[in-house]
Amino acid sequence: MADRLAQVASRLNLPLSAVRATADLLASGATVPFISRYRKEVTGNLDEVAIRDIQVEIDRLDRLDARRQAIIESIEYQGCMTPQLLQQLEAADTPSALEDIYLPYRPKRRTRATIAREAGLEPLAKMIMSGATPADVAPRFFSDSVPDLDSALAGAADIIAEWVAESARIRSLLRSAFRRRGSISASLVKGREADADKYRVYHNFSSILRSIASHQYLAIRRGESEGLLRVSIDIDDARALADIEANFIPRVARGDCRALIANAVADSYKRLLKPSIINEVAADTKQLADAAAIALFSGNLRQLLMAPPLRGKRVLAIDPGFRTGCKVVALDASGTLLDDAVIYPNEPRHDTIGAMHTLMDLIDSHDLEAIALGDRTASRETADFLRSSHITDFATMYVVSENGASVYSASDLARAEFPDKDVTVRGAVSIGRRLIDPLAELVKIDPKSIGVGQYQHDVDQSALHDALDFTVLSCVNSVGVDVNTASPQLLSYISGIGSTMAARIVDFRTANGAFASRADILKVPRLGNKIFEQAAGFLRIPDAANPLDNTGIHPESYHIVERMAADLGVSTDRLVSNNALIDRIDPARYADAGASTVADIIAELRKPGRDPRLDTANVDFDPTIHSIDDISVGMILPGKVNNITAFGAFIDIGIKENGLLHVSQMSAKRVADPSKVVHINQLLRVKVIDVDLDRHRISLSIKDL
Repeated sequence: MADRLAQVASRLNLPLSAVRATADLLASGATVPFISRYRKEVTGNLDEVAIRDIQVEIDRLDRLDARRQAIIESIEYQGCMTPQLLQQLEAADTPSALEDIYLPYRPKRRTRATIAREAGLEPLAKMIMSGATPADVAPRFFSDSVPDLDSALAGAADIIAEWVAESARIRSLLRSAFRRRGSISASLVKGREADADKYRVYHNFSSILRSIASHQYLAIRRGESEGLLRVSIDIDDARALADIEANFIPRVARGDCRALIANAVADSYKRLLKPSIINEVAADTKQLADAAAIALFSGNLRQLLMAPPLRGKRVLAIDPGFRTGCKVVALDASGTLLDDAVIYPNEPRHDTIGAMHTLMDLIDSHDLEAIALGDRTASRETADFLRSSHITDFATMYVVSENGASVYSASDLARAEFPDKDVTVRGAVSIGRRLIDPLAELVKIDPKSIGVGQYQHDVDQSALHDALDFTVLSCVNSVGVDVNTASPQLLSYISGIGSTMAARIVDFRTANGAFASRADILKVPRLGNKIFEQAAGFLRIPDAANPLDNTGIHPESYHIVERMAADLGVSTDRLVSNNALIDRIDPARYADAGASTVADIIAELRKPGRDPRLDTANVDFDPTIHSIDDISVGMILPGKVNNITAFGAFIDIGIKENGLLHVSQMSAKRVADPSKVVHINQLLRVKVIDVDLDRHRISLSIKDL
């Protein structure tokens, strides 16, 4: 285990002591959020990212060790294990290195080399590799199955070709060459021109493999899977063959001997080695592209989940529409459905008077203070109606993304919550709740349906799920939740809880009433001390008798706060939020608790239960713009960032089509990472630099703004 942790420390460039401490905590059942927040002294203040990296790397080594053991058992079963081979297997530190060593021993189908071995030609192949003249030694191996010189030499060459293809050294050499010098190209499949317009940029595409952008690789592979693009990975064959010959053909080989081995190398390269390595390199490139896309998706998701809530506002939520009308719901400040209705202010009815009366009745009856308007079909037209009707201050209207709302409205969860309401009402509720508390609502939806990813259906789905799940976990725990109001879905992401225990907490809460203190949470059946340890610091009880129960201070540290209060001669509740008293705290007096822990406690005392999310911002779209036909080059428009990709960002400018802010238009300087320039939900002004009406595409720039 010590050697493995040293590998982790070296690979991640972290102190071994910190890695060892983190590994011990993870093995004991501690979660990443708990370790990063409440065990800083133990890990040397490693942050959440570093702890997650350690967890992922340990998991990777566990999988590698499991595969290594399976290979060792397979080779031992064949009776082929040697001390040297075992040493090589134990030293292999990557899957490819391990598989290269195992390749000669892997059970395989019957090959040309297998047939040649069955004919007794392997000794001949060994003689040739030792420098023997082929024509001189081949006659010794003539038989019924090897009647002449040509068949003997052909069989020996097949065996040598397989040796080349199974040589770990040669495979590593060629793999490295492809990674350094390989190229990738894509071309349009003839006859598919009409279907492949969205891949126009890749109709005649070429790139050095190691420099291809992740989104480009995923795009051309998707085009290939759809039968629209022909994709190939290649290398300079002559140079590659020369390198292999130099590293495989023995020096003793001369004349006909060398020529036969060289021909076998060429055959192996074309028939066995190159196709195999291309598959490996393609898989490795895909893995790298997946990792980049998943990281981008995770970053976008984090920004969306951490969008600020609209605190304490009662909301009128509208799911806009034309023929079927706009579905309207009234929600209280916690998102509880109070009322619902349908209005028809848009075509074909244009019942603006009836719509105004309905909305005014809802607003007056339920003291509604803000409007959440969905951003899909009829959104702009409905916004124009609301603006012209003067039923409310337009500054209190927020345009909310509908991505994934239909997924929630049709889910079992939504049906259970609103069994007597149809999907349109449920969708409007989801829109309103996204404004009230985006995090609490969006955790109910598969992150892939939220619409902030790039090629999310093309990447490794298991890796994507793990990354997004961790992102949600991280966001929920960084904010904390009110244990007396949180949904089972939100609670399930709290450190140590999970879906089963979340359901038990909600059932207990329903049967017994609100929790009065954090200690009461221990009354939930099967919620033991370990789960309480992991979860308690992230659960809030706003009305608890002990004000510390509504902070991020863990119950295990309450005694430290009590000492601080006693030293100041006040009660604990007087210390909370009292900066004059907090300023008098001497952290050195509590050094035994750890400097980082004390610093975190003081920060929490200053702002108990602080929400790390920023204030809600709103965008007022240009009222003269209703469709892409109203857009012209040179316009400067207000917009909001809807999605970020590796090649730029998509900007909502208040119409059906989002504009593309390409990475090249973000700055006069080169921008390597768009997420370093813009963020999800950011408000900004953009300049229109191109409008393609045929393809419904709008190009934007912020370089001169």
